[in-house]
Amino acid sequence: MNQALEQLAETISGRFTGLVARVESRCGELTFEVAPTALLTVCQALRDESDWHFEQLIDLCGVDYATYGQDEWNTDTATFRGFSRGRETPARPATDPSQQTGSAEPKRFAVVYHLLSVQHNRRLRLRTWCEPGEPPMVDSVIEIWKAADWFEREAFDLFGILFRGHPDLRRLLTDYGFIGHPFRKDFPLSGNVEVRYDPVKGRVVYEPVSIEPRTLVPRVIRDDNRYEAALKDAPKHGPEHG
Repeated sequence: MNQALEQLAETISGRFTGLVARVESRCGELTFEVAPTALLTVCQALRDESDWHFEQLIDLCGVDYATYGQDEWNTDTATFRGFSRGRETPARPATDPSQQTGSAEPKRFAVVYHLLSVQHNRRLRLRTWCEPGEPPMVDSVIEIWKAADWFEREAFDLFGILFRGHPDLRRLLTDYGFIGHPFRKDFPLSGNVEVRYDPVKGRVVYEPVSIEPRTLVPRVIRDDNRYEAALKDAPKHGPEHG
């Protein structure tokens, strides 16, 4: 991370002492965790005060930290990355962020905000944890950034996060009769219902899903004599080769 961002991080930490905590970022983005009770206060100041002037909310998204860092294969040689998970040395993430709050009960749902200051040409990422329990809940920032309207509706639709104070919190991407929230880690891959057209009733009907759940294991290329470099270009013998 460059010096300008480090200076920005120091000033933000000093300005919001006790309200924010710096979060390590492996991609070099400046990230702070905000206490849920201080979310609106911090966001309002970041938008209005001349030192920050983060006038644009670029994105808002939900995160489900259930099963964070866990692998679906019961093996000591699995990693959390791609199709090589069955072969490489484990490379798990650092400490589970849901355990960094000091609470005995791990947190599950969080909301992440990506902010932009056009005036200062700076970007900032904030994360806040939803209130525990079901449904997860956090304050809406729509009165600070109007762009949060559809972003918060999307997070509500896909994660089931309620945004306190949102004037029109409805599903945005799924159907009105959709059951569940598809971006939750415990949502079945095949869904809960399937849709078909019923020619007798003359309309679309919902039925329990008929697809049986199963786990697909990606193909892994194993070392054997077909891949030996010494044999790759060796002359072939046999009747078909003369």
